[in-house]
Amino acid sequence: MVTADDIRTVALSLPRTEEALVRDQVKFRVGRIVYVALPRTSAPRWSAQPEKFFMPIASDLRYNWVRVWLDAIDPAEMRELVVDAWRMVVPKRVAGDYLPDHP
Repeated sequence: MVTADDIRTVALSLPRTEEALVRDQVKFRVGRIVYVALPRTSAPRWSAQPEKFFMPIASDLRYNWVRVWLDAIDPAEMRELVVDAWRMVVPKRVAGDYLPDHP
């Protein structure tokens, strides 16, 4: 099972990432763009893989986020999801400089 500390370790290892507390929720971001938020509460399960993923709360739908059940993924899958989300918010050069050294 993946924990919040596992996610924190991966996210904070990525260039330009900072941790922020936003409305009582821990989020990881590059600049003002959030790419990972730690879970605050449970939610209904509805997705193509409901055992793993679920939709965000209504106010977060505009960000095109997907939520994941931490107990349904392993550390390798968590790392892949976090790094992929980070790659979408940093300049290509930053991702390109980081990824060859951290496959």
